[in-house]
This record gives sequence, C-alpha cells and structure tokens, in this order.
Amino acid sequence: MQDATLIAEKLLQVKAIQLNPTQPYTWASGWKSPIYCDNRKVLSFPYVRDYIKSELCNIIFEKYESATLLAGVATAGIPWGAMAADQLKLPFIYVRPKPKEHGLGNQLEGEFKPGQKVLVIEDLVSTGKSSLQAVDALQEKGLEIVGVVSIFNYGFPTATEHFAKRNINYTTLTDYSTLITLAASTGLISNDQLQLLEKWRESPSTWAP
Repeated sequence: MQDATLIAEKLLQVKAIQLNPTQPYTWASGWKSPIYCDNRKVLSFPYVRDYIKSELCNIIFEKYESATLLAGVATAGIPWGAMAADQLKLPFIYVRPKPKEHGLGNQLEGEFKPGQKVLVIEDLVSTGKSSLQAVDALQEKGLEIVGVVSIFNYGFPTATEHFAKRNINYTTLTDYSTLITLAASTGLISNDQLQLLEKWRESPSTWAP
C-alpha cells in the first residue's frame, strides 16, 4: 500500500504543490485558493517521477487488477497513464475534453474494443466532474469502468458524492488532509495557517483569507 504522507512530501519537495494561505491563488473558476497543485511539474524530476509512477502502478495492481486498459484524462493524466501502462504492459488510450473538431472527430485516442475493462488515470481531482465526463465518454463507446485513480485530491465532499452517485470506485495516492497535516508538522505552515487551510476546504467557493 502506498504511503500517502511520503507522496505528499515529494510533491511539496518539487513544488508541484504550493501553499500560500495569505496570498491565495485564483483558479479558472474564480475561486480563491490557498493551494495550487500542478503535478505536471513532477515530470521534470526523474527520481520523484519514478517513485510516483511506481506507487501508481502498485495501487493499480492492488485494487484494479481486473483492468485490461488504462485511459489518461487529457492533458495532465496522459503522461501518468502512459507510464503506468508501459510498466504494467497494458494498452493505453486517452480521453479528450470533447471530440476533435477536425479529422476523425475522435474524443478517445488509441485502440480499444467495447467491453474492455478500463481504469481512468487522473493527476488531480477537485469536484470530480472532469473525471466523470471522461467516464461518460468511455462508457458511450461501450467500455466498462473499473475505477478512477488520481495522484492527489482536495477532499471536497462533493467529489465523494459525485463518484458515489455514479457508483464509481475511486482511489487517490495522497490528499489534502495528509498534505496540510504534513506541512504543519514540518513547520511549513503555522497552526493559524492550518486552520485557514481547513476552513477553505469546507467552503472553497466562498472562502477568503
């Protein structure tokens, strides 16, 4: 089983995740956030990249051994899905946010057959909506979803509700609670900042520092 704290430590180490409770980041949604996650940065650090890839493969082997196909969610899930598929010797496809507007008009890229059992690979889950949009696209082509795996998630209750409502198994390598607990224990943030970070997750759409 993966060590969620060690994975969080490595994400902080390479600054794939950054915390700034006093000068929050602005998400595309307009939400103010004390955390910014960009797991694509891990790709530039070979040893951390290899560790995350191995832990991803371990969780696939432990919990989703029935998967016969991996599907990365574009764009950030593509490299992780491809690396895991390579190590596990599984076929790989990826899912676009929407069908191409030219050429063959594909939303799914790669070779697959209806009835294959597919595991969806994400780098990050917030509300879970983009993951479930990918699930929809895969199911429309007759693929059977065995679950969704991500490197990190924010732990929003709405994501848990969305996956549960669709009866989709979901696993993450590490999460927000693990991360901020680690940050506080190592002195990266103060106890007051920890409380701010905890409040943000309770209501991210209305939070202000």
